[in-house]
Amino acid sequence: MMQSKKSKFGISSLSLAISFALAGSVASAQAFAADEEVAKKENVEKIAVVGSRAAPRSIGDSPVPIDIISSDDLKKNGSTDMIDMLVTSVPSFNSRAQPISDAATLVRPVNLRGLPSDSTLILVNGKRRHRASVIAFQGGGINDGAQGPDISVIPGVALKQVEVLRDGAAAQYGSDAIAGVMNFVLKDASEGGSITVSQGEYYEGDGAATTIDGNIGLPLTDDGFVNISAQYKTADATSRSVQRPDAAAIADAGNTSILNPAQTWGNPEINDDFTVFVNSGFDINDNTHLYAFGNVSSREATGGFYYRNPHNRGNVYSVDGGETLLVGAVNGDQSTCGVVPANVPNVLDTPEYQAMVADPNCFSMNQIRPGGYTPQFTGKIEDMSFFAGVKGELGEWMYDASAGTGSNKASFGLKNSLNPSLGLDTPTDFDTGSYEQVETTVNIDFSRFVTIGSLEDISFATGFEWREESFEIGQGDDASWTAGPYADQGFNIGSHGFKGFGPESAGKNDRNNIGIYTDVEAYLTEDFLLGIALRYEDFSTFGDTLNYKLTAQYVATDELSFRASHSTGFRAPTVGQENVVNTQTSIVNGDLIQTFIAPPTNPLAAFYGGEVLNPEESVSFAAGFVYQYDNLFLTVDYYNIEVTGRIAQSSQISVEASDYDALRAAGVEFPELISAVTFYTNDFDTTTQGVDVVASYTTEMLSGDAKFSLAYGWTDTSVDKYDPETTDAGKVRRLEDGIPAHRATLTWGQSWDDLSMSVRGNMYGEYYATHADDTSDWGSEVADAAVTIDLEVSYAVLDNLTVSVGANNIFDQEAQKLKDGTLGELGAVYYESGPFDYNGGFYYGRVNYRF
Repeated sequence: MMQSKKSKFGISSLSLAISFALAGSVASAQAFAADEEVAKKENVEKIAVVGSRAAPRSIGDSPVPIDIISSDDLKKNGSTDMIDMLVTSVPSFNSRAQPISDAATLVRPVNLRGLPSDSTLILVNGKRRHRASVIAFQGGGINDGAQGPDISVIPGVALKQVEVLRDGAAAQYGSDAIAGVMNFVLKDASEGGSITVSQGEYYEGDGAATTIDGNIGLPLTDDGFVNISAQYKTADATSRSVQRPDAAAIADAGNTSILNPAQTWGNPEINDDFTVFVNSGFDINDNTHLYAFGNVSSREATGGFYYRNPHNRGNVYSVDGGETLLVGAVNGDQSTCGVVPANVPNVLDTPEYQAMVADPNCFSMNQIRPGGYTPQFTGKIEDMSFFAGVKGELGEWMYDASAGTGSNKASFGLKNSLNPSLGLDTPTDFDTGSYEQVETTVNIDFSRFVTIGSLEDISFATGFEWREESFEIGQGDDASWTAGPYADQGFNIGSHGFKGFGPESAGKNDRNNIGIYTDVEAYLTEDFLLGIALRYEDFSTFGDTLNYKLTAQYVATDELSFRASHSTGFRAPTVGQENVVNTQTSIVNGDLIQTFIAPPTNPLAAFYGGEVLNPEESVSFAAGFVYQYDNLFLTVDYYNIEVTGRIAQSSQISVEASDYDALRAAGVEFPELISAVTFYTNDFDTTTQGVDVVASYTTEMLSGDAKFSLAYGWTDTSVDKYDPETTDAGKVRRLEDGIPAHRATLTWGQSWDDLSMSVRGNMYGEYYATHADDTSDWGSEVADAAVTIDLEVSYAVLDNLTVSVGANNIFDQEAQKLKDGTLGELGAVYYESGPFDYNGGFYYGRVNYRF
């Protein structure tokens, strides 16, 4: 439950929290007392530290649902992107492609249990991972406005395993854990290593991708280790496009400057994508252990934007929908330049246009871009982190003290664009500025076992966390944001497609918070486990919160146990969501409009209903069972998550001409050049429920060893309340039905002495498909269910050398095509909002050498 600083959860709640605990951290210190041999085995034992601060336990003994994905399981995928690897392994975990989506093209948003990416807390080695600087302005409905961590920078080669807690855990781990927690555990071997080279491309012959990665474990004297992992990737762009009808018509009329296709829908080109992770540890003595880990990563991407039609693109070529050409006058008197009709097959051939060009006082942007233009969006992501700490024993207490920092910077640019307000003097390439997210975290936690009366081995953990995060907008070059001399003649201000950040937008905002928390678990009987967690947090910007979690497990028989949990939670609005500024091009009813994204307290946003953001609140319930018999393992879990005051990006709100004077009086410059505004708001109350089924079975078959694995998820979201003034019905429907309600993955792994095979079937149910961010009837429909098949075969040529070949979507299952009336209208063939890759089948080969 969330209250302000003056609430009943003020001094009294702090006292209550302190009475339960002094401090706590993400992972129990008792995790470090685990059996040394278990800790050093890679992916043999399904042991997890998330979900509980008691000693690590097997996933079958956990009172909350946890998935363990080993490094070997991650490798059985043609993609080397961490997101793609996890989508095929975790029920209710989804992601989608982002072909034309501003900065979200650089950092793909994900969702767990039907909630946005910033509702899942990401850990590395049990420590909180910083979020990405990129905010998903066009996040496919669920992720609209989300700002989650960038897990794609984490390479599979660096990981021992991934632990996925599918349960609300804000009371244990703090903000962002409403949907669950993912813990990426780095390799800690002090010897050996591997080198892997993989290459593949799509059946269509494009998107060629090359990945080289390696890992090496080194001793740090006899008492420590340094484990280093590195990965380098490149990928060509893809195109699943057709020529736009409007561009084709102008080309047929004689305009030779039209590209074919004029607009590309496809994956961006990825260059110089590298990442290095280092994990290290050192035993000072039997009771004290030092550790440190971190990463340095970088990648560059280039993707396409929407095509600008040279007859009718608003505030560039026309201001009346393409009836006449927008003509500027050097002397400021546009009436002297005459009228140039634009509703003709080819404006360049008209005598009015040729007369205008001959007049040195008159100009149009056709003189620079006669065939229109399609801006290219470029971006560079730079990511780093470093954590260090000490853990050990003090008498009967285990402790872990750590500090770390992480940053993610996204630098943006545009190629092949214009600043129309500068007239013919405009550059065509721009540095539009940057976003940078920086987070610093300090943790100290303690844990021990205590005995109270007849209850023995009660796990008690307590601790303290301090965090500071900042979001900074870096200014772009002057030409990318300046209002040139022709702005008052109707020409758009700033680099078109992605306006640069000016001095009024640039700046740094930050906040800090403290967390005080405790965790208690005890077996009340030999078969009944009960746990309680309590967490108090206080934020410098909006107030404090007190949340709790209850967990229980009952072992009915040797094979069957039942488990349940109940928790409250919260998610604080990010500093970026509170302060971000951007300009994007959106599709509404099939038309392109320029939308200004403003902070909710900006005069423009405030005029149309923007207010100061408040934290989300959540209440979660979950129940399920675990069944284990011989080689069969089965878990079934139901969950129900109610979120109130859910933070999301509003729909595009039209800036009306009747409001221009009032907006100017409020301090908004050139409101007539802004088609619509959108901002972040606590606009929704939602209820998300679902069922996750995870099963595995091992047996001897076909003279070898076989393992069958099933991951099935049913997810249903209903919007209980929303504000129709800031949110349209299409956006609501996308929240409710934008991802398949049913999704399943069935995997058959078969191995012999030197040969192994993996076959995976992926089922996706029906979903509400939208064309880009257009939720109107023009751009949306219900998409059909589909099944894709993946296959990989590996052969050990030598003891240490393995060759693998395979294909994702081996039968080239086609993605949902756009419906009649929409197909090809903007150059697109498929709904890119689908749950699987619309680029089609992808084949690959891989060589792995271990030493």
